[in-house]
Amino acid sequence: MEKYIRKITRVGKRSLAIVIPAEIVDKLKLKEKQKLTIITRGRSIVMKDWK
Repeated sequence: MEKYIRKITRVGKRSLAIVIPAEIVDKLKLKEKQKLTIITRGRSIVMKDWK
């Protein structure tokens, strides 16, 4: 498992964004405008396909 360091960027007044590395996008076959479910587990964030 590789470690990527990213900064959190403000988008609008209340939203924040993180850029996902292209290698991860390719590996998980993520697409633009794809719906994801985002949950928290302790101090971690888990992203899953919306289906």
